[in-house]
Amino acid sequence: MPENYETIILSVEGQAARVWLNRPEIHNAFNATMIRELADAFERIAGDQGVRVVVLSGKGPSFCAGADLNWMREIIKYSFDQNLEESLAIAELHYKIYSLPKPTIARVNGTAIGGGTGFLSACDVVIAAGGAKFGLSEVKIGLVPAAISPFVLRRIGESQARRYFLSGERFDAARALEIGLVNEAVPAEELDAKVDELVGALLTSGPEALASCKELLKNIPGMSFEEAKTYTARMIAGLRISPEGQEGMASFLEKRKPKWAR
Repeated sequence: MPENYETIILSVEGQAARVWLNRPEIHNAFNATMIRELADAFERIAGDQGVRVVVLSGKGPSFCAGADLNWMREIIKYSFDQNLEESLAIAELHYKIYSLPKPTIARVNGTAIGGGTGFLSACDVVIAAGGAKFGLSEVKIGLVPAAISPFVLRRIGESQARRYFLSGERFDAARALEIGLVNEAVPAEELDAKVDELVGALLTSGPEALASCKELLKNIPGMSFEEAKTYTARMIAGLRISPEGQEGMASFLEKRKPKWAR
């Protein structure tokens, strides 16, 4: 699966794919090329049955500092239609990450600003280095965090989003943990061990069950209780009679590891 990309690195270690933002000289700021390459990488990952977990991180000292200034110098001259096309590409990329039928972990090694905060918000679990800095500073340049807002709002809720979308303040990993933007903040030297621990935990779970969990998490918030009753009952009934569900229940009753965890 690994490809020769210009702005990212895609590698596979066992059953885990690693996607690295690879523009460390400009703090992994993204441009149109990175957006296209990330979209391609996540499409490849979605279609690779051997990959069961994905880790997204940045090379160098930063996770992602937001949009590339050189790219911004280009898009300031774009028409509405050109801007719409670029913005839709960003929105589609975030949805690809968010809806991937495999668990995603954001390994936040350093600063995550603007669109960088969007990337981590689209992931399932966020583990950050204690020294990481965060911010949604679009309003400072007369813009808004529009394309990333559905994903940030789901992570931190409206109350915190109102503060940080409107103020553009920067904040540290402790505050990010407090508001739910990250799931865990650890010393930088412990970051890889913590991510690897989580990867290992995820690999002990049924791949189909994890995919169904993601569907559940995506769909339930928009359902009424009446809709959810039927939807959830059908889901669990289907999983119980599936080969994975049968193997999982049998392995539990027989006190052995299921086939996918061996």
